[in-house]
Amino acid sequence: MSHTPQRNPRAEKAGKKILLFGCLPVFILLVALIALGSALDGDDDKADTKPAAKAPPYKVTQQDDDGNQRTVRVEVDSTTGLRQVFDDVAAKLTDEAGWFVQINCSTGGTEKVDNRLANGRKAVGRIGAATTGLKDGDIEFATVDGRSCPAAT
Repeated sequence: MSHTPQRNPRAEKAGKKILLFGCLPVFILLVALIALGSALDGDDDKADTKPAAKAPPYKVTQQDDDGNQRTVRVEVDSTTGLRQVFDDVAAKLTDEAGWFVQINCSTGGTEKVDNRLANGRKAVGRIGAATTGLKDGDIEFATVDGRSCPAAT
């Protein structure tokens, strides 16, 4: 005759309650975190679909076409949209190099001294990273404080 152990219905019921009430708070927390993450992430998707701001008119006055370190000089007629000008210029720099972008006012400079409004750099490839100190693909942009364009006379 085989002997089967007797089940304790009370213990089984207690085990189910522990499982239910132990897992329920974890499940609720998980759902809340997913909902919060979706709500926070939703705004970014809308921002990504907006077109970039259009750069104001500018003129490239000099651009190096060889070497590990290359300079691009740009002239503008006002201080409006300097970042957009830099972003537009930088987007077109695809040769592997360390790029240095100088944005100058079209007035107020001399043959030896520019009326510098902003500087930027961009690293393209390993050579660009080594030359600029930035990571490949990274950019850096800064305006020069206290400058005006058109230049004050």
